[in-house]
Amino acid sequence: MKEEKVKEIFKRLKKANPEPTTELNYKTPFQLLVAVILSAQATDKGVNKATGPLFRDAPTAKKILALGEPGLKSYIKTIGLFNTKAKNVIKTCGILVDEYGGKVPEAREALEKLPGVGRKTANVVMNTAFGHPTIAVDTHIFRVSNRTGLAPGKTPLAVENKLLKVVPPRYKKDAHHWLILHGRYTCIARKPRCGSCTIEDLCEFGEKLLD
Repeated sequence: MKEEKVKEIFKRLKKANPEPTTELNYKTPFQLLVAVILSAQATDKGVNKATGPLFRDAPTAKKILALGEPGLKSYIKTIGLFNTKAKNVIKTCGILVDEYGGKVPEAREALEKLPGVGRKTANVVMNTAFGHPTIAVDTHIFRVSNRTGLAPGKTPLAVENKLLKVVPPRYKKDAHHWLILHGRYTCIARKPRCGSCTIEDLCEFGEKLLD
C-alpha cells in the first residue's frame, strides 16, 4: 500500500475517534496488566464484569496476592481459562511485590518475564499505560492489516513489524487502538461492514460487501 494511502487511512481514523483507548476498565498500570492477562480468549466486556468487583476489593498486587488462588478464582470464574489465569496472576503479583515494590515495570524484557505475559500483552501495557508507540497485534489487527492491504503478513510478529514501518510516526501511539476498534466493530470477521466503513475507498480488500 502506498504511503499516501496509509496516511489518509490514519487521518480518517483519527478524525472519527480523536482519543482512542482500550475498552478494558482500569485505574493503574497494574490493573491494566491484570485485565490484559485475563482478556486472552475472552471479551473485554466479560473481563470488565469480573474486574469491577476484583479491583474494588483488591486494587493492588499485594492485595490480590493476599487473596491467593482460591480467592482470586472466586472473582474471575466467569472468564475462560480462569484456573490458568489465576495461577499466572498470583505468580505475577508475587514477582511485582518482591522485585518491583508492587509496581509494573515499563521495559519489555521485564514485562515478558512475568507469568502470563507475552509480546502482545507487553505491547498493550507499554502503549496504554506508559505511552510507548508499540502495536499489539491481536486477531482483529491481524485481520484488518491483511484484509485492507495495510500491513500484510503471515504471523502476528510479521504484521507488527510491518505496521511499525508503515504507520506514520504521528499516528503510531494510537494505531493499536484505532485498528482494534475498527476490526471489532466495522471490519468484522465474517461479514465486514464495508458500506459503513470510513476507509472503504482506500481499502484493497477485493471482496467488499456493501450494506
